[in-house]
Amino acid sequence: MFDIEIERPEHGPAIEALLDLSFGPGRYAKTAQRLREGNTAIPELCYVAHMGEGENRHLIGSLRFWPVNIGGVPGLMLGPLAVVPMLRGQGCGVNLMRRGLADAKAMGYRLVILVGDEPYYVKVGFGPVPPGRLTMPGPVDPSRLLYRELDIGAFGHAHGAITKPAPGRDDKAVAAVAS
Repeated sequence: MFDIEIERPEHGPAIEALLDLSFGPGRYAKTAQRLREGNTAIPELCYVAHMGEGENRHLIGSLRFWPVNIGGVPGLMLGPLAVVPMLRGQGCGVNLMRRGLADAKAMGYRLVILVGDEPYYVKVGFGPVPPGRLTMPGPVDPSRLLYRELDIGAFGHAHGAITKPAPGRDDKAVAAVAS
């Protein structure tokens, strides 16, 4: 029904249109956006989903992962995840996440966080961060701050602020060394 591939530069306009459709102009005011500003998504962990063939092929979903420091532990932030509204609930978002989480694990990442609805993200293994354990760089409903270990025990040392990685720091290498 749909194909998943690594995002390419030519997907940019269609991704932006999908994000505008999915989240509206308020998406730039969200706290998670503070962790994206001045940060760079990991190219090997940015995906698009397409439907159709030939001239009828169009982008229907997008997912990106960002390097972050999760309370002292190098990791990733998942998002934004967007799927064309009329196709939601048909597995595109879940399959984008499954692919991304598997690739992130294969790359040596151990821990992922996101801000989202637990009933949806529990489908791929996310659960709530215990109250007071981690803080975001702005207000977030604590029940929407979720995490997933890609390596058992990775969350055990995560306490404190979620921040962008230090400039010039290779958190992928740090994540692999920390395992």
